[in-house]
Formats: sequence, C-alpha cells, structure tokens
Amino acid sequence: MNREQAHEILMKYMKGENYITHSYAVEAIMRGLAKRLAPDEVEYWGIVGLLHDLDEEQCDWRSDMSVHGPASVEILKKEGIEDKALFDAICAHNPKSKVKAKTKLQYAILAADPMSGFIKAVAQIYPDKKVASVKHKSVIKRFNEKRFAAGANRDYMECIEFTGLSLDDLIDVALEEMTAIADKLGL
Repeated sequence: MNREQAHEILMKYMKGENYITHSYAVEAIMRGLAKRLAPDEVEYWGIVGLLHDLDEEQCDWRSDMSVHGPASVEILKKEGIEDKALFDAICAHNPKSKVKAKTKLQYAILAADPMSGFIKAVAQIYPDKKVASVKHKSVIKRFNEKRFAAGANRDYMECIEFTGLSLDDLIDVALEEMTAIADKLGL
C-alpha cells in the first residue's frame, strides 16, 4: 500500500475534520521519526501514522477501549490489506489492546500519537495559535505541568526512549514536522 491508497482508505472511513488533521499530524511526526530511525521506511511509517486511528468513528471504543486498534485492523482487512507489521503497530498504539509495543515502529506510534495533540494544545495557548511559534522550552514547561493537556499521556510520549531517541528528540521532530504542514493542520 502506498500513501495515496492509505489516504483514500482514511477518507472513506473518517469524516471528522479534527480526526483527519490529527491523522495528518501523526503521519508527519512518524515520517520525521523514520528519517532518524528507519530512513528506508519513511513512507511506511507515515502510513502507520495516517491510519493509526482509522476506527475512531467506526466503533464504540469509548465504552471498550480494547477494541480501538483491532477495529482498524478489521477495516483494513475488509479493504484487502494484509500487513501484520502495520496491524501490530496500529494495535500497539493503544496499550489496552492485546498487542504490546516491542519494536521501534510500535514505540514510535505510541509516542507520536499523544505528542501531536500535546503540541497542538501548546500552540492553542499562544496568541497567534500557530505551531511555528511554539518553542521547545515551552513544550517541556507544559509537559511538566500535569494538569495541562491532562489527556495527553506523558508516559506514552516518554516511550520514545525505547527507540533510542529522547523526549527532547521527539519534541523537536514533532515541532519541525507539524510546522512543515501547519496549513494542512490549521495551525
């Protein structure tokens, strides 16, 4: 599957603008992480980011979090996709699923997902609400304020360390990659 095919599947199953822009942000972060961790797999890692929440509007994951991820796998299988590494990465981004993160790809998606929302939350407190205005030190300051963006799981973001990168690296990648597509994200 290439990026164009993945995007077609995303648009078929996801309609909410916030979900779509979140998918683009995570895709961008995953591409940036792949440039450092798996340079030959940048598109593939981007596809994982793009499709990680494919089931967001398709299942009742709020009442049973364990279905978030596996439901995306079922959608992809219905679309004729058979890719165990993709399936496992999508499932591993939700620690409530049966697949636990073990690979760099899986830890990267686990960390990139909440980081995208966290960066967006930091941008929203700036006067211009632009991700380009966000500074690394502001992200760290807010990261240490546990009540700020409380839904963004800091433990998951810190899992980036299992890839050999640091939280600082993740922040830098997220800021750079989200800034590069700021217009697409409305930031």
